[in-house]
Amino acid sequence: MADIIQLLPDAIANQIAAGEVIQRPASAVKELIENSIDAGSTSVKLVVKDAGRTLIQVIDNGSGMSETDARMAFERHATSKIREATDLFEIRTMGFRGEAMASIAAVAQVEMRTRQAKSELGTRITIENSEVKTQEPCQCIVGTTISIKNLFYNVPARRNFLKSNSVEMRHILDEFQRIALAHSDVFFSLHHNDKEVMHLPSGNLRQRIVGIFGKNYNQKLVPVEEETDILRIHGFVGKPEFARKKRGEQYFFVNTRFIKSSYLHHALMGAFDELLPKETHPMYVLFIDINPSKIDINVHPTKQEIKFEDERLVYNYLKVAVRHGLGQYNVAPVLDFNQETFMTRQAQMEASRKKMSQNTAGSRGSFSPSDMQIKRPNEASNLKNWQKLYDGIEGFDPPEEGGEQALTIESGWTDEAALDDAEGTFSKQIKQPYQIHNCYIISQIKSGFLLIDQQAAHERILYEKYLTALEQGDATSQKQLFPKTLNLSVADAEMMREILPQVNELGFDVQEFGQDAFIIHGAPPEIKSGEEEKVIETLLEQYRQNTDLKLEVKDNIARAMARSASIKSGQELTALEMQSIMNELFGCEIPYQSPGGKLCFVTYDLEDLAKQFNGGVG
Repeated sequence: MADIIQLLPDAIANQIAAGEVIQRPASAVKELIENSIDAGSTSVKLVVKDAGRTLIQVIDNGSGMSETDARMAFERHATSKIREATDLFEIRTMGFRGEAMASIAAVAQVEMRTRQAKSELGTRITIENSEVKTQEPCQCIVGTTISIKNLFYNVPARRNFLKSNSVEMRHILDEFQRIALAHSDVFFSLHHNDKEVMHLPSGNLRQRIVGIFGKNYNQKLVPVEEETDILRIHGFVGKPEFARKKRGEQYFFVNTRFIKSSYLHHALMGAFDELLPKETHPMYVLFIDINPSKIDINVHPTKQEIKFEDERLVYNYLKVAVRHGLGQYNVAPVLDFNQETFMTRQAQMEASRKKMSQNTAGSRGSFSPSDMQIKRPNEASNLKNWQKLYDGIEGFDPPEEGGEQALTIESGWTDEAALDDAEGTFSKQIKQPYQIHNCYIISQIKSGFLLIDQQAAHERILYEKYLTALEQGDATSQKQLFPKTLNLSVADAEMMREILPQVNELGFDVQEFGQDAFIIHGAPPEIKSGEEEKVIETLLEQYRQNTDLKLEVKDNIARAMARSASIKSGQELTALEMQSIMNELFGCEIPYQSPGGKLCFVTYDLEDLAKQFNGGVG
């Protein structure tokens, strides 16, 4: 039998390696900028066209390369970062595998111009499909300029799997921001389609955070700084009141390398115990400096996973450091206002007691009136609570003996209609709906009752309304007496520009105002005054989260807007508001589920309830 095992050609091997290392344009951006940092650059400029499909160019002022090194940089496993196996445990550079440049050259058309400071001329190299087309001397500035054109031009399947330009650009922004945060002493700029998107002068970490996420972040930051013989933890965490539902603005760096770690995130969340609103996550940019011999970064090609020699130790140090930082800057849990009112009342009563005692101090053995005064409010409060318990009990009609009449407690009748679940019609005499735990609406029907999830129901109502508005363009807008300025991060501003026409079709009147700023002139009538900025920010969060669902733009915006503007669980509603939600829900085309697939309501039959009280026996 003939031999069938053979070595793959270099071009094919490089394309296979590129599948792991260069997954999308953002991967190439990451590798090129990290090489610039390793070359000692103090200025890095990133130029992108068509979200990296047409062009990715990185210009730096680093050390540059000799003619031989420039050629060797595109060979597989060629690197200046390590010499032997033991160097893997002493790595302080960003790159070290020697795979990135070879992988890029295998799936794109690459041009590199590089010059060292001691050389009068630089070197220009062009490569296509791993094949060197040109190598010649050239005039160029000190440093290195690498241009990647037509990424995946020779791998159509990979190119077809790329997402829309807006999605790919967001991935590029993510990678760019991570590196910029890790190296605040380096100047960075980002240009997309001939427009400067980011301009980040060198400075300290606080200035870099504000430069990336916006000026309003300056007041949100709490410094964290702890140093031991084993490691140093430093950076910033966000104040609890500024926590958000998304997990986008959370960054861990180990020796300036960005990593993802649910384990460390759990430690940080433990430090915020009882400080955060429910289901929210704080913003943080934290650095862990540790001896490279105590970690293993050679876990995954993206180098975003890491193993610590003693994970538990790092976990505990991180938790203590963040908690110490929060305590040092007087970040305390929000007071329970009900408890505060109670304590104030107690203090007032105690002051009254002391005053009365002073007035009667001359009469030994006499009865103190303050005791009686305190006793009377307590008795009145207790009586009021008992009366609440028995409100409506007068309308209770006990069932006749032997009968199966349903137990009913009257609490205010109304002539408004409600859905009859048994016959699909509306009954004439119904009870007012009411809330339980400010989350669910209960409404009686002939066969039993409905239990409605108020948030899911309102999301369904708004979703169909907004989708219709986007298709027909008939949404109304309520003008603002005083226009409001909305300042967004660079990534959110890019997204806002992309969907601004559709956002305005929903009833907003928003206009671009300078770099990363927008003016809100009007909003849909259902949005409360003062909440316009919050609704738009939540809309952008939801829109970003929905991009992986591959929805059409209009559908995505309608879902995101419905989610951000809907009544939330925990919000108290009046009887009229509850009835309005019920009427509008059952007027929807699909009243049964929210846009996210959650049930809007469930029904309970009297027969099923009777079985529950009979121990399951019919």
